[in-house]
Amino acid sequence: MNRLFGKGKAKGPPPNLSDCIGSVDSRAESIDKKIARLDLELKKYKDQMKKMREGPAKNMVKQKAMRVLKQKRMYESQRDNLMQQSFNMEQANYTIQNLKDTKTTVDAMKTGLKDMKKAYKDVKIDKIEDIQDQLEDMMEDASDIQEALGRSYGTPDIDEADLEAELDALGDEFLMDDDSSYLDEAASAPSIPEGLPGDRSTNRDGVLVDEFGLPQIPAT
Repeated sequence: MNRLFGKGKAKGPPPNLSDCIGSVDSRAESIDKKIARLDLELKKYKDQMKKMREGPAKNMVKQKAMRVLKQKRMYESQRDNLMQQSFNMEQANYTIQNLKDTKTTVDAMKTGLKDMKKAYKDVKIDKIEDIQDQLEDMMEDASDIQEALGRSYGTPDIDEADLEAELDALGDEFLMDDDSSYLDEAASAPSIPEGLPGDRSTNRDGVLVDEFGLPQIPAT
């Protein structure tokens, strides 16, 4: 049968937007190069026309420039058309990619939801509350044990009023200890003699003192 009717050609892969965009962009770049060459040619004709006088020769150069300009306009139109096609395909490709990403995200969310449901099947709220209650009871028992271990044995009962009175008395003793009147007495003591024994001198109050710094007894 294959000899009679021949064998069908194998189907190639379906068209790809990215490949189409690349092909269109390549064609647009080729046209841009042609337009650049025409610009150079137009510049040459324009420079020639500036140096020529009016006449048949200048008109012939002008006709060539007009023909090149028409070609440039045609190429520019083709290039613009290709660029618009490329833009439209890029927009379509972008939309398709967004849809694929959205589908992937939704599938991942569905899988995550299934995993969460499976995980929560093994978690019982009642069991968690029971565990919390048991922990609370154990903490209370531990506190009671620490309190029992910290009890004092054989400590006599003391009246708080007696303790306050003793505390006030301690305050008075502290004030007595802070009394600095002895410093005043030391300041009023006789000064140390500064002269040699036998010298007649006076203290700070102007009283005659002996060699030991003691007030002299007046002779009778």
